[in-house]
Amino acid sequence: MIELREALTLLDGEIRRLPKETVELSSAHQRYLADDATSDVDVPPHRKSLVDGYAVCSADFDGKDISLVVIDEVVAGGWPRTGIGRGQATRIMTGAAVPTGADAVVMVEQTVTTDDGRVILRGDEVKPMQNLMEKATIMHQGQVVVPSGQWLDAATIGLLAEIGHGQVAVSKRPTVSLVTTGNELVAPSEKPGPGQIRNSNAPMLATSVHEAGARLIGQRHAVDEPDSLREAIAEGLIGDVLVLSGGVSAGVLDLVPGELKQQGVQEIFHRVSLKPGKPIWFGVLDTGSHRCLVFGLPGNPVSSLVCFHLFVRRAIHGLMGGSSEFPACESYPLATAFHHRGNRPTWWPARVIRTEGGLSQVEPLEWRGSGDLRALAFAEGWIGFPPGTKSYEAGTQVDFIRR
Repeated sequence: MIELREALTLLDGEIRRLPKETVELSSAHQRYLADDATSDVDVPPHRKSLVDGYAVCSADFDGKDISLVVIDEVVAGGWPRTGIGRGQATRIMTGAAVPTGADAVVMVEQTVTTDDGRVILRGDEVKPMQNLMEKATIMHQGQVVVPSGQWLDAATIGLLAEIGHGQVAVSKRPTVSLVTTGNELVAPSEKPGPGQIRNSNAPMLATSVHEAGARLIGQRHAVDEPDSLREAIAEGLIGDVLVLSGGVSAGVLDLVPGELKQQGVQEIFHRVSLKPGKPIWFGVLDTGSHRCLVFGLPGNPVSSLVCFHLFVRRAIHGLMGGSSEFPACESYPLATAFHHRGNRPTWWPARVIRTEGGLSQVEPLEWRGSGDLRALAFAEGWIGFPPGTKSYEAGTQVDFIRR
């Protein structure tokens, strides 16, 4: 049995970034950018107004009410027909280009229009550049705006659109096959008979694959029998990643490691000092022309999801060009006292709560072990408790990873 950090280091050593491809921006969600993205325009492309109001010369203002002649109107998407001089103003909308000669904008709420085409502005002080933004303040043409390796979420995709990238280069999505195992499992739509339970791992892990940004290409169930496992594994090895759940512990029907070895998968590690998730198995099939990362997750649902988060998700992101992380930990104070027992690091289901004063804390949830999926369904992540028996007082800082 090895430590978690060692296992993650071994995993990282087997990850090879997949080739890049060019896709439409609409298909780039949950991918990593493969090339730097530069802007083909200045943003903003011109000096623009930040409010609805009147573009003016600040030098016209001396602290008294002033009446100016309105000579033009500019809306967003339009362009000034003329510049302004002293004693003149242009009605302007938010985002519109500011006419030459104007160096400030007075908000419309501070003005009164007259019937003779003039506007009266209150005698408040008006400073140069008031309510304006200069051209290229946010970014300039030719600037690298989104670097290679950036995870593409909705905001970043919007930014790429703004700087002219209708298509982008991204790493390919890993293809993932999923195999659940066990004689005791029945479909979620079936009522379990004696000795049976519903197969919650299949939909849970399939959803996890999609959430991680990979593409699920196959999903099947195998009973604890060599021929059934052999066929399912052979079919699953065609992808970039094969995820199995169950059959990796030490029982008489835990046949997965042996079947994987028979099909040429080299074991990298088996069993990690981790709770839940100790039986985790990882290996690699490398034929020279094809490479597949293989994960044998424990069959208990919570163990399976914890191991997916710690190992499989990390591998998927690494294949897509993401940087490796030991999973990203945040530090929070405990909301309540907690007593930990055990000789392995424990990842305990927890949620984030806020105190009346606005302080964020983490609260361990009631959890009855690796088969208790109900607790995890209402958890936002896990608190990491180091090995050993210890009582933690409320307010103690602890590591927390989000799921």
